[in-house]
Amino acid sequence: MEAVTVGVVLVDFEAAFGLKEGRHSGLASAEIAALLWDFEGSNGVRTFGRLEHSSYWRSMHSVKGVGPRRHVRAMHVTPPHSQPVRERSTLPSATAGEPGAEVRRLGEELRSLTGEVVHRTVARSHASGVVLDAVVEQRFERVGEVSTIAVARWMAGESPEAAMEVGHDVWQIFGQLAAQRAAPLSEVTKRCWRWRDAASEVLGETAARLELAPHALSHALEMLEISLRLTLVQMCECFDSERQLADEELDRRQQELTFMATHDALTDLPNRALVVDRLEQMLLRARHSKTPVAALFIDLDGFKNINDTLGHAAGDELLRAVAARLDGVVRDVDALGRLGGDEFVIVAAEMSLLAGPELVAERLLDTLKEPFKLGDEEIPVTVTASIGIASGERASAAELLRDADIAMYRAKWAGRNRYVVFECEMGDAVQSRMELEMDLRVALDNDEFFLAFQPTFNLSDMSPNGLEALIRWNSPTRGIVQPDDFIPLLEETGLITSIGNWVLQRACAQAAAWRDQGYRIGIAVNVSARQLDGDEIVDHVRRALSDSGLEPRALTLEITETTLMRDAKDTVRRLTDIKSLGVRVAIDDFGTGYSSLSHLRQFPVDALKIDRSFITGLAHNLEGESLIHTLVQLGKALSIETIAEGIEQPNELSLLRAEHCDGGQGFLFAKPLDVAATERFLEHFLKDGGAVATAPQQPL
Repeated sequence: MEAVTVGVVLVDFEAAFGLKEGRHSGLASAEIAALLWDFEGSNGVRTFGRLEHSSYWRSMHSVKGVGPRRHVRAMHVTPPHSQPVRERSTLPSATAGEPGAEVRRLGEELRSLTGEVVHRTVARSHASGVVLDAVVEQRFERVGEVSTIAVARWMAGESPEAAMEVGHDVWQIFGQLAAQRAAPLSEVTKRCWRWRDAASEVLGETAARLELAPHALSHALEMLEISLRLTLVQMCECFDSERQLADEELDRRQQELTFMATHDALTDLPNRALVVDRLEQMLLRARHSKTPVAALFIDLDGFKNINDTLGHAAGDELLRAVAARLDGVVRDVDALGRLGGDEFVIVAAEMSLLAGPELVAERLLDTLKEPFKLGDEEIPVTVTASIGIASGERASAAELLRDADIAMYRAKWAGRNRYVVFECEMGDAVQSRMELEMDLRVALDNDEFFLAFQPTFNLSDMSPNGLEALIRWNSPTRGIVQPDDFIPLLEETGLITSIGNWVLQRACAQAAAWRDQGYRIGIAVNVSARQLDGDEIVDHVRRALSDSGLEPRALTLEITETTLMRDAKDTVRRLTDIKSLGVRVAIDDFGTGYSSLSHLRQFPVDALKIDRSFITGLAHNLEGESLIHTLVQLGKALSIETIAEGIEQPNELSLLRAEHCDGGQGFLFAKPLDVAATERFLEHFLKDGGAVATAPQQPL
């Protein structure tokens, strides 16, 4: 049988299998390791395991003659399909007997020179130019120490099993370092070889100094070689095991994030995004099958009073109870979701509508009649709901939900605790919207908009590190209009592009002025989906920085998770251009959209702002604590800063700091403030020498 020399596998392992480029020709790490073996076989040919796939043999033949070979002995294997021919140079046979006296003496000397072996190994690694984290380097030094002691004990006469037991930690450390990406697999493998070379060098010098017989040195070197190959194989097996665990953990977190992105954190019901997606599918099927589809918009009556009288914890408990009760009367083929606050929606189709959506609404009202018992004291609470129904063909899910929403408001105006079916004549809401739009179109020219600023804090030392610019509208006829009442219309009409640019320009100018006054803080500006739809956003940012003189690193653009996913390819390109200016990018309302781990790696993101829905009631929600832990750890794994929004309670702050969340924002620190109040806040903070200021001002 032909003996194929594969000593080059040890020498040019990285060249043969692409490890210099961080790849290994498609072979799993354990498969590559299977190419390294050296134990005495019955036919005098050393084998360590066996090769079970022809691809192994092809890989081994392919490395013959690759690259410059070092001065090491070659090992050989015998392909099962070959005939024996003349053997080439091989290692001396690994004796199965006890090491001789001189070998044992070499083992004792080697153990005493463990520090020297480690020193030379480290020197070889430093000479390679590859510098790893200090902690990782310390672990490598520990590995070199343990490995040297293990092989020295074997040479000194202890059983191979005892030496393997000592070396077990080495395999695990190597595997963990590679699997956890603390060090590349190729670098881990090279460190093994450098340790072998250093130990060989020390053994050679020791044998010469003690004038030992050549065969003793040869035997000791052969034992060292066997230890190396055993370490490589076991290390790769540990690597595969650790990598599998890491992949399983990533998959689990991906599933958690997917669920979080499509479900309401409080009730576990589908959120708006998932409801809209399912409704779009129902409408598509309805167009083909000519079957009816209806949306039932449900809003609890007087829910604010429950929050005000019993507290938010009782309100959350009631929402969960209502969700469970509604879910009990909804068929599996229909979809129940929570849109936010005290608003729920049911989309029904086919058999559910045979008797009309009105009967579905009646069942829903009936199921709410029985009082809910809240808290440990089981306080009975009775709630009613106003339900708006919209059915029939629509161009989109948004239109069907809009009409159901209009009908729901008509039910409230009609006395609550009832349902109303949408009719085309219900144009009051549309008329109101048109009037609002007309007012908005002249608001910018009339200088009716102004900015409020809400501070963000570094949670590690509780120091303010930035301000978020928030638009406000002071209408001459409507008074102060809250953002939720006009920003959606700005988005819908496209007015957000020009008004958003005004916010960007004004915020940068104000931040630059404050920084000139000595307040070294950053400014965050929200960017809408419409603004990101065009390349003009890059020019707008560049102009805002140039006109204001604000340092680019002091500006952060906040973009919602759903905005990122509208046109991922173009969004990545535009954000990359913005990042090239030196500006930071943050994902706002993180956890409420459809982004995944792959998307987070794709986008040039510096920070994640965890949505306030995950923070509210955190102290009473164990699942919420788990979700916060997952989000914070995800940020740390991706080297992305995490900032919690909507912190209102001290216990929420304590939990977030315990999870090592990087930053925070909320009414607990400060409400949105006008320019003068913001300056007073900063002055008050600086005067107190770092104590977090309270927020006595009224929100804007």
